Amino acid sequence: MTTEPFSVAQRLGGDTFLAQAFGRSYHLTRGDAATVAGLLQWDDLNAILARHRLEAPRLRLAVAGETLPEHLYTRPTVTRRTTVWQRLQPSALHQQLVAGATLVLDAADELHPGLQDLAEQLERWLRTGCQINLYASWTGTEGFGTHWDDHDVVVVQLDGAKRWKLYGPTRTAPMYRDVDVPEAPPGEPVADLVLTAGDVLYLPRGWWHAVAASEGQHSLHVTCGLQSSTGADLISWLSDNLRTHESARAEVPRLADAGQQQEYTAAIRKLLLEELDRPDVVARFAQARDAVEQPRLSPSLPHIAGPPENPGLPVRLLASRPALTEAPGGHVCLTAGGEEWTFAAPAKPLLALLLDGTVHTLGELAQASRITVAQAAGVVAELVDGQVAAVGGAR
Repeated sequence: MTTEPFSVAQRLGGDTFLAQAFGRSYHLTRGDAATVAGLLQWDDLNAILARHRLEAPRLRLAVAGETLPEHLYTRPTVTRRTTVWQRLQPSALHQQLVAGATLVLDAADELHPGLQDLAEQLERWLRTGCQINLYASWTGTEGFGTHWDDHDVVVVQLDGAKRWKLYGPTRTAPMYRDVDVPEAPPGEPVADLVLTAGDVLYLPRGWWHAVAASEGQHSLHVTCGLQSSTGADLISWLSDNLRTHESARAEVPRLADAGQQQEYTAAIRKLLLEELDRPDVVARFAQARDAVEQPRLSPSLPHIAGPPENPGLPVRLLASRPALTEAPGGHVCLTAGGEEWTFAAPAKPLLALLLDGTVHTLGELAQASRITVAQAAGVVAELVDGQVAAVGGAR
């Protein structure tokens, strides 16, 4: 029996989730272990720890909100070129985990294809950046105490059980750079949940929570941190756009009389109101954020001089929020990763095929646009040079 690929949007409820829960309240959906089996398992984590030189703060152990010193579970190792790195000591690591530490691995989506797929799903669906951190624990000791995050999170329980006490927010939409800090939450949680393998939990930013392995059972889960787009970000974007106007570029009349200062602020107010009154201001802001998205890293070795004219060569677009629009003269424009490319009209079907983010062969791309494989390779070469596409079989 083949298990369907995990769909985080479907699991959370799609458009219903966006309308009723996103940015508003916590949301829990139950699942089973089989649905998340393809994301990451314990053997995958063992392999990551064994094959990568991961040091603090990316890999760390935490107990009750404190980070343990590295020397408790690593040993400094000097290479023959006198480079020093902290080599993980499995026995010492196990001792700290038995004693109540939580293992934390940041940006795990960069180390495992299953988690990368999950991050890219969220990025395409919610049109924002995503970083996945991994947490493994074995005892009822809380790794971080009662705390809140400055970004929304989607939690996926991969194995074992985890107890989440949710206290709700004490400050609406707190930010990393803020003018105040949230007050401590009340004593009793608004929800006391136990997540088991396959469960998915959404928490808006600012929601206080405390997390521990349930009844001492081992637990493996990931949290998908979602990049926020706040009103402050919108104002900053407007500020940058208004630089096209002389009034915005002009010196603030700090030394002028009150009348001149009022004339100046009236001019600035007029510019701001004109922009805010435009019905498409939020849509344009969203498009601008999408346009400067940082694509995921994927070199295209050994094809350093461009993709070969091989119809079976795999090609993949790395940007998760690209835009394909019509351009003057019957051309088509692709915006991705902070860059724009203008191609002749025949390239449009090829580019449209790449927008889904899955792997397509060079031959499929050429056939879609009814051009030669050599011509398709030329289009792909420009995207690879722009670091928004990659060729080859590796993810």
